[in-house]
Amino acid sequence: MEPTGPDHPTRDAGFGIYLHWPFCASKCPYCDFNSHVRHAPVDEPRYLAAFRAEIAHVAARTPGRTVTSVFLGGGTPSLMRPETVAGLLEAVAAAWAMAPEAEITLEANPTSVEAGRFRGYRTAGVNRVSLGVQAFDDASLKALGRLHSAAEAFEAIRIAQTAFARTSFDLIYARPGQTPAAWRAELTDAVARAAEHLSLYQLTIEPGTPFFGLAAAGRLVPPDDEVSRALYDVTQDVCGAAGLPAYEISNHARPGAQSRHNLLYWRYGEYAGIGPGAHGRLVTGAGRLGTVTERAPEAWLARVEGAGHGIVETETLAAADQGDEFLMMGLRLSEGIDPARYAALKGRPLDPARIEALVGDG
Repeated sequence: MEPTGPDHPTRDAGFGIYLHWPFCASKCPYCDFNSHVRHAPVDEPRYLAAFRAEIAHVAARTPGRTVTSVFLGGGTPSLMRPETVAGLLEAVAAAWAMAPEAEITLEANPTSVEAGRFRGYRTAGVNRVSLGVQAFDDASLKALGRLHSAAEAFEAIRIAQTAFARTSFDLIYARPGQTPAAWRAELTDAVARAAEHLSLYQLTIEPGTPFFGLAAAGRLVPPDDEVSRALYDVTQDVCGAAGLPAYEISNHARPGAQSRHNLLYWRYGEYAGIGPGAHGRLVTGAGRLGTVTERAPEAWLARVEGAGHGIVETETLAAADQGDEFLMMGLRLSEGIDPARYAALKGRPLDPARIEALVGDG
């Protein structure tokens, strides 16, 4: 059995629960996430029962943990009824101890933001909301395939900040035709509206998405490397001046307002992945395990109803892989990584000569 005290290199970042709700009202043309559009109403009670079963299965493998964060991601979790969210969170609290200050985040789209529904989520136990705004002007929102207008986005931000003490919203930049001056104006407006946290992602053209086909056909031209770099520099400049410095490549926060759940990933903590297509990293007597669940929602549902869980892949991670994952995740953070933790995971220290060569290259 591995040691599990405070010095254990994979335990000290906390224990998180990721709950994947895979349904969306529409599929955005840039999105390669595991999200699905269903034109018939989703049977929420049936899915909730399956989530309860999978939570119980994972909890049996991870006794004695204290949950430090829960993240309801998707898909669009804000399409769920508040009673369903309450049922999910009750199942988590029944399976593990909850830290008194556990961060419980729900992702929402502006089209599904209603004041009453948000009060319902707060009553259910959600204490942080992350809004998928993506742009502050209607033309860009339309081009990105979003269903909401800029006015709806502004109202959603206002409602979220009224209902919750902790909020964040996402924007996508490096959009086709976007100039650094236009991005500076949009971002200046965004930081004025942001309470404590912003996620700012450069548009990436992912294989298998409609945008990939358009780009290949020359009908969608993202900014070149030079303009992309200028847009990145504007991002750091505007956010830094507003007191929202980057703590991770794409994430900006006031001091103390970082996303604790995402920090858990980047600090290589332990987390359970529950729901269709969710990934987990669990520390057991057999070592650190990587888990993956069935990706297709209906197939996951059938598997859980038959076997009690939807996990289709469990891999015991070798020390070399753990060290590499820890390094890859940790170097996304402005705080960097602790070389001693790397050595404990990898089984050997970082090579000082290689580090010296990289520093020499700038």
